[in-house]
This record gives sequence, C-alpha cells and structure tokens, in this order.
Amino acid sequence: MTKIFRFFLCVFLLGVAGCTGVPENVAPVQNFQLDRYLGTWYEIARLDHSFERGLSRVTAEYSRNPDGSVRVVNRGYSREQDKWKQAEGRATFVDREDTGHLQVSFFGPFYASYVIVELDKDYQYALVSGYSKSYLWILSRTPSLPQGTVSALVQRAAELGYPTERLIFVDQAAAPALP
Repeated sequence: MTKIFRFFLCVFLLGVAGCTGVPENVAPVQNFQLDRYLGTWYEIARLDHSFERGLSRVTAEYSRNPDGSVRVVNRGYSREQDKWKQAEGRATFVDREDTGHLQVSFFGPFYASYVIVELDKDYQYALVSGYSKSYLWILSRTPSLPQGTVSALVQRAAELGYPTERLIFVDQAAAPALP
C-alpha cells in the first residue's frame, strides 16, 4: 500500500467514524430502554437539511428487526411534489444498550449518530442529535406538544450550543392521509 493510499484510507475511516460520535458537551441519556422507545414519533421541530427540506407531517417509526437491530422508517409529505416520501434504515447501538446512542444507516455501510439527549421519563418526547450540532430534532408521541414543553426543550438545546434560532417547526396537519 502506498503512503498516499494509506493517508486517504485513514482520512476516510476517521470521517466515517466521526459520523457516529457525540457532539462536544453533549451526553446521551442513560438507563435507556429501547422497547419503550419503539413505535411512532412525530417530528415537532428540526434543523434544516436537504434530506427533509420542504417536508411536513414527518414521522419516524421504530421497530425491532429479527436480528435485534432497529428498523427505522421515516416519512414526510412534500407539498411541492404532492407526494409522500419515505426512507427506510437500520439502527444499532454504538456501545451499551442502556445508553441512548445509536448509529443509523439509510445507505449501506455508512452510519450516522442518533443521540438521544433528553427523554421524558414516560418516553413521550425526546430531544435527539446527530454527530454534530447541526443536526437536531424535537420528537413527540403526539403531533403536538404543549408550548411550555417545546420551550424547555429549545432552551436545553440552546444551553448545549445548538443553533435553535434556525429550528423549523413542522406542520403536522398539512398533508393528505397516507396511501
């Protein structure tokens, strides 16, 4: 192997590994119970990214695969294209199963972090991050949350250094029923 090839291989591997890390000064929840987390979650707010741009009625459904990994189905409605979009992926724990830090893949061997930063004791709402502070979601078991709860989650995210002024609040009512 040439030195240049080894260099690029190391850079690539570090880049891929960095995508499953945890942002600075952020810690995943402990005493996490996957079975309580499974089911449907509604996206209340998010930081903008191309893979969700323009989508309303966004949900994420989590269930167990036969191999013990987590099946992830994300759905959202594109008003511009007048159609539902869906992405299916697979998640596994990065380390311990009682720590809310998973890695999710929608594209073969490439994984990205799914870090549960805050989680209601009854598993009714969550604050979720990616590997960097440019990825953030507020999720709920219902299509809406009380404003006080949303404000508290936004405040917590701001304290952790997320750019909360850029949050997009998701319209959960503006779409036809799923086909």
